[in-house]
Amino acid sequence: MTPAALSIRSLLGPVAAFLVGALPWGLWIGYTKGVDVRQHGSGNLGATNVYRTLGPALGWTVFLLDALKGALAVVLCGWVAGDAFPGGQTGARLAGAILAVLGHVFTPFAGFKGGKGVATAAGAMLAVAPVGSALALGCFVVGVVLSHRISVGSLLAAFSLPVFLWAAPFAWAGRGAAIVGSLVCLVIVLRHLPNIRRLLAGTEPTFSLRRSAPGPGGERS
Repeated sequence: MTPAALSIRSLLGPVAAFLVGALPWGLWIGYTKGVDVRQHGSGNLGATNVYRTLGPALGWTVFLLDALKGALAVVLCGWVAGDAFPGGQTGARLAGAILAVLGHVFTPFAGFKGGKGVATAAGAMLAVAPVGSALALGCFVVGVVLSHRISVGSLLAAFSLPVFLWAAPFAWAGRGAAIVGSLVCLVIVLRHLPNIRRLLAGTEPTFSLRRSAPGPGGERS
């Protein structure tokens, strides 16, 4: 393969990962119900706002689709860029993970205003560091169960992810995975700054799996 072809591959892989991550499933699924979720609740395109605005079935659907696109972006970037990318296929997959999250947060398909990246990050990081990421997801579940707040679970998972990826015995995932996990943590925390302020003020809304859809105009998330 010529150097020019290798260079094109090394660019196409990351671009493909970003665009796959940018797919705004929350927006599009809302449209199937005649609802623009950006006009309701938190205005967020993520699964939590869809859950609160349109109900559990669609909320979980968006969560799964966002997680799957994160994993797909990792696989696609590794496959397209491959050895042409610095660090080879491993480096390409790691780049695909962070680009998928950035694509979700800054989706060009919705005016560069997307979700908070939690579900997409979960799928992407499970694809590159499954053990540490699964443990971080466990922290998410514990945080939600104990606090009844998605934001607490999300922040707990974000903070625990780099800890699991840097610390033995999980550091075998590699320094690259730990660095990407740290970057993912930073993105999620920054996206949750409004939630952090509400948590400190005691005004952050709670979350219940038994809650039915409140309809458009649901709570902030």
